[in-house]
Amino acid sequence: MSAAAAARQILLSLHEVMAARMHAQGKLDRVVQIIGEALDSEVCSIYLLREGALELFATRGLNQSAVHVTRMDFGEGLTGSIAQNMETLNLAEAKAHPDFQYRPETGEDKFHSFAGVPIVYHERVIGVLNVQHVDPRRYEDIEIEALQTTAMVLSELIANAELVDEEQALGRTEAQTGPVVVEGLALVKGLARGTAVFHQPRVTIDQIVAEDTEAERQRVYRAFDRMRDQIDNMASQAEFGVGGEHEEVLETYKMFAYDEGWSRRINEAIDSGLTAEAAIERVQQHTRMRMREIDDPLLADRMHDLEDLSNRLLRIVSGQLGTAATQGLRQDTILIARNLGPAELLEYDRRRLKGVVLEEGSLTAHVVIVARAMGIPVLGQTKSLRGVLGDDDEILLDADQSRVTIRPSQPMLDAFKGRFAKSKERQAAYAELRDVEPFTRCGTRIEVMMNAGLRDDVASLALTGADGIGLFRTEFQFLVSAALPQREKQTRLYRDVLDGAGDKPVIFRTVDIGGDKAVPYLESESSRADENPAMGWRALRLSLEREGLLKAQARALLEAASGRTLYVMFPMVSEPWEFDAAKAVFEDQLAYLKKRKRVPPEAIHYGAMLEVPALAEVLDQLVGKLTFLSVGTNDLTQFLLAADRANPKLASRYEWASPAILRFLRRIPKNLVGHDIDLGVCGEMGGRRLEALALLGIGYRRFSITPAAVGPIKELVRKVDLKEITTAMDGWLASPPPELRKALMDWASARDIELE
Repeated sequence: MSAAAAARQILLSLHEVMAARMHAQGKLDRVVQIIGEALDSEVCSIYLLREGALELFATRGLNQSAVHVTRMDFGEGLTGSIAQNMETLNLAEAKAHPDFQYRPETGEDKFHSFAGVPIVYHERVIGVLNVQHVDPRRYEDIEIEALQTTAMVLSELIANAELVDEEQALGRTEAQTGPVVVEGLALVKGLARGTAVFHQPRVTIDQIVAEDTEAERQRVYRAFDRMRDQIDNMASQAEFGVGGEHEEVLETYKMFAYDEGWSRRINEAIDSGLTAEAAIERVQQHTRMRMREIDDPLLADRMHDLEDLSNRLLRIVSGQLGTAATQGLRQDTILIARNLGPAELLEYDRRRLKGVVLEEGSLTAHVVIVARAMGIPVLGQTKSLRGVLGDDDEILLDADQSRVTIRPSQPMLDAFKGRFAKSKERQAAYAELRDVEPFTRCGTRIEVMMNAGLRDDVASLALTGADGIGLFRTEFQFLVSAALPQREKQTRLYRDVLDGAGDKPVIFRTVDIGGDKAVPYLESESSRADENPAMGWRALRLSLEREGLLKAQARALLEAASGRTLYVMFPMVSEPWEFDAAKAVFEDQLAYLKKRKRVPPEAIHYGAMLEVPALAEVLDQLVGKLTFLSVGTNDLTQFLLAADRANPKLASRYEWASPAILRFLRRIPKNLVGHDIDLGVCGEMGGRRLEALALLGIGYRRFSITPAAVGPIKELVRKVDLKEITTAMDGWLASPPPELRKALMDWASARDIELE
């Protein structure tokens, strides 16, 4: 039997059972018989969420005496694992799984194979559907598909029969009316205040089983046509001008709207007997489960785009088109969403939209790029938000401190207003330093440059008064593109950046993709196998292996810098030969251009990023080849401390004010004394006032930091005497105090230097 036929047989039988006049327990007892018979499975069981635990509600094949007796917490046993992770399990031998727990009252000891799927309602797990068999075997894909489809239908039927508490299913264990602070991940920094508005009311699916399959298919086709028209119109009406990276984001988004594989999967779900709405929801649930299995943030973000389109398609096909955007914002608003696509953000009135809070979201999400271009602060990863927030609640969004305050008390509101006003005052004070050169108290000129990665970022040079762009991340163009960016497109971007920078230098870092910044068009067996992607097949390693990629980028940079000075920096250099090989690619392309009478750059300066600790041991072999060296503190620190900076459990270990880190960093300028190599630091460390103070004290004189940090660091520099801080750092690193961070703060406080 095909997956569609098996699912359809189950759906029709379920529809009859739920329409029958019998009590809820009788219906569930009949449901497990239907599923077990259709899948020829000796055991079928349904666990439902009840009073915070998963309770065995009905079974075929296990001991009936265990019904309403066996209970499991989320994360307990195989059933609890499915519920906690919202994932499907398919095991030939259940006992071999590390989460397996034997419950003697069920009589399941004779069964070997096990498959289970979560029952999801309103994006929350409300139960688990399991099947088991005596023989050790994995269930076929068609059987798993049938189970997943059945679980989706069961979720609505169970909720309608009031077998689980809806408030509990939505994660609301009690009414919350007081102030609540929720921590998150700052995606676009800034402060905002407004009223909570949910981006998307849930679409109610009234009918699940289709009466006419072909009619449902035609409804989906018409909805696809309408959705694609909407996307095309929005993409053409974006207000950011021509050629920005947001434009490429929208092009990638359009690509998903026309994806044939997505529409095919919806058609297959219709074939199983679902209505158009239920088929879209079924595929959407499958997408959500896949997202939870994806470690690659870029690919996960692309799955979020598909989720966004699924929501749009579902609203169109159901006729329930009302969203917060289409209904209009009536007041200053903080938008709340599980996730958000770039096109949906563009639908909002920018005069009223003050901030966005996402339950999910990541730094590489497409919506973040568009939000940055719109100047809207965004906070992500607020997973516990929905259970404590209601429509029209007042919200204070503090993306600077990675938190959101719901229903603030008056003291909280007063404190926020004070911070907001002080932030405005500080920004005004920093703006006054825009044209002031950052000299220390002892008269040393410190270079304060900014990091960038977007064409639009270049405007911050004039706004902040930065000395130039010390790190232009060229990989963003690669990350948002569906295919390898054409050389002409790269040239246009680099030329625009140089034009925008004028006479200020721009250091272009060659593409740093691969590893944890994977792109599907460069996927390989080695990249998929990386257990530690940050230390894997990425950056210069990838570029040297894919020589055509580096050749195209080299030509694009050389052509863009025609008649000007070009600064090129190679990322993740670990041995001198890598630098030599990368430089040779550029020199070959330079010779090619000269041979064809093209105007070359007036001068080319080559540099490297010191992120891999090994490079510090062989710098003497690069003297005479390097013009400049930039220490990449983000990766270098995690490599030195063996602490993944993305792992929250290791957050306290990722400490820049560690004597070990600062001693290592101090060796680098000491080893370069007497050599004509311009040394700088780029990364988050240099943009924090306390860490920047320490860096000044160990010999660093050039910083490349986020645009927002330029003003604060320039202000810090003007208060520091280098001899004083150097003497202090030498003493602390020779005999480290118990808390070096506290020692730095006390030292600064005694000199009226703010480090917060």
